[in-house]
Amino acid sequence: MLRTIPARSEGQRTALVAGATGIAGAALVDLLSSEGWTVLALSRKAGNPDPARPGVVPVAADLGSPESLAQALEGARPTHVFFTSWSRQETEAENIAVNSAMVRNLLTALADAPLEHVALMTGLKHYMGPFEAYGEGPMPDTPFSEDEPRLLVENFYYAQEDELMEAAERQGFAWSVHRAHTVIGFAVGNAMNMGQTLAVQATLCRELGMPFVFPGSETQWNSVTDMTDAGLLAEHMLWAATDANTANEAFNVVNGDVFRWRSLWPRLAEEFGVEPVGFESVPRPLEEQMAGMSEAWTKIADRHGLAEADLGRLASWWHTDADLGRKVEVLTDMSKSRLAGFTGYRRTEDAFKALFARLRNEKLIP
Repeated sequence: MLRTIPARSEGQRTALVAGATGIAGAALVDLLSSEGWTVLALSRKAGNPDPARPGVVPVAADLGSPESLAQALEGARPTHVFFTSWSRQETEAENIAVNSAMVRNLLTALADAPLEHVALMTGLKHYMGPFEAYGEGPMPDTPFSEDEPRLLVENFYYAQEDELMEAAERQGFAWSVHRAHTVIGFAVGNAMNMGQTLAVQATLCRELGMPFVFPGSETQWNSVTDMTDAGLLAEHMLWAATDANTANEAFNVVNGDVFRWRSLWPRLAEEFGVEPVGFESVPRPLEEQMAGMSEAWTKIADRHGLAEADLGRLASWWHTDADLGRKVEVLTDMSKSRLAGFTGYRRTEDAFKALFARLRNEKLIP
């Protein structure tokens, strides 16, 4: 049963954010609450985000369990849903089964709610293929655009989209899909967090007297690329969910600038006072560079009084290796959003530096 929610006045909008403690979900909770929405912040554990925040109601439920959702959302009347959650599985077949069910279960639990719009966050695996064949098979030319047909491979993003569209047809709400590139943002315990991972790598390098070695491929080191700031993604999802001209569309969402890692890497190194080392002949994955670093991080956390001593809750080596190890150019077209009226912009270097400042402020890195 939900905690008490203030009665919704005429015209008052209530949002349910699924994955409220993740990178994108937390940014959405911040944005929506600042704009005066009532926010049902759904995550596996109650109490996060801050239950004292005005207008934010923590909801604990398991998206994989229809029974858990039915109980937790009894009486819920959201007008908007923002779905930012996913569960990593061993195979793409399992990813499809589990992650499509999560979308289906949530929307079924809200069958009687006055839903106006449901926004689904996905990503560029829509164009590049699932983790099992990431950037390896046939894929469209860059920059990726939304009118490209689906790849001829199984993909849990496609399954989630299908569940969304079927529910929209059945329940009568509008929808949007938001295809982000790698997201820069704050979230402890998140499975895909490059910004935080690089901050932890750089901290270990500084504390242990090691160089800050780029882990990825020659292609990623030299190519033009882009990324997505979590705050910008939140703005994009809110824009599409509340603009009548964006109903039932898929949109790419990236910061709007482009960069090369060979230029950005030294500037990130400078933030931490470490020696940058770029690509040299072969990739040097973080899963190899940072193997066995858990004890070292525990000692660093103890020495500096950090809030999190568990390295696994801060760094996702595998995900950063996957993104930076790609052997193809990855670049995204934002024309569709621009022509539809979205003008949000971030400079990627600034997004990284803002995240690093917050990590220091939250005592997650020294």
